[in-house]
Amino acid sequence: MKFLRDTWLVFQRQMQLLLRNPVWVAVGIIQPLFYLLLFAPLMKKALSGGQPISDELAYQIFVPGMLVMVALFSAFSGFGIIAELRAGVIERNRVTPVSRVALLLGRSLRDVVQLLFQAVLVTLLAVPFGLRVAVGDALLAYLLIGLMTLLLSSTGYALGLTLRSEDAMAPMLNTVIQPIMLLAGIFLPLTLAPAWLQNVAKANPFKWATDGVRALFAGHPGDDAVWQALAVLTPLTVLALLISSRTFAKSVR
Repeated sequence: MKFLRDTWLVFQRQMQLLLRNPVWVAVGIIQPLFYLLLFAPLMKKALSGGQPISDELAYQIFVPGMLVMVALFSAFSGFGIIAELRAGVIERNRVTPVSRVALLLGRSLRDVVQLLFQAVLVTLLAVPFGLRVAVGDALLAYLLIGLMTLLLSSTGYALGLTLRSEDAMAPMLNTVIQPIMLLAGIFLPLTLAPAWLQNVAKANPFKWATDGVRALFAGHPGDDAVWQALAVLTPLTVLALLISSRTFAKSVR
């Protein structure tokens, strides 16, 4: 019970800090909105060899990929923990009786809530463009996106505590995130890629996540891609939380 209470207290505090500076939420919405307005219309012809497909199908393909892209940027949460280290916040955490794991989990859950808010808003914004998705399927898709965010956010915090420098963390994340995005089939489905590229992409866990979210947005909750995404993301998220919790605990001893 103490662990849950500590996690809730840290989560509440982090949410208060977020709500005091909502510009981060606004920035997180503006970029997806640009993609909806300026890139998604190209999908209708790009996916059909010159013959436009329906708006509904185009956005059922594009919006899930865009949500995965937003989730991938949760890895940049480590920059915030570096700022807290520099400001002495982590030092002050050392004298508190709060669980060290709760200090990490409360922050990561804040990131999950923020991302899910953005995901719901992006989905609603895409409806006037032609997107149609069942509420139940969308909720399952948000579960996958939440797992991705928890995985990447906790990993980002661990990296920030390990590297302790934005100058070191920025190039590392850019180097890692870019191929992950390209091999996840975010903008275009990997079914359009040559066989060798599809085979390479199978090693990317976020490729499975993208396929699962797309299957749900297409109205196929029983598709193999859904349980495969869960099977890949769940153990990776648990492993990331364990490793990140140990890193966080060492930093605040």
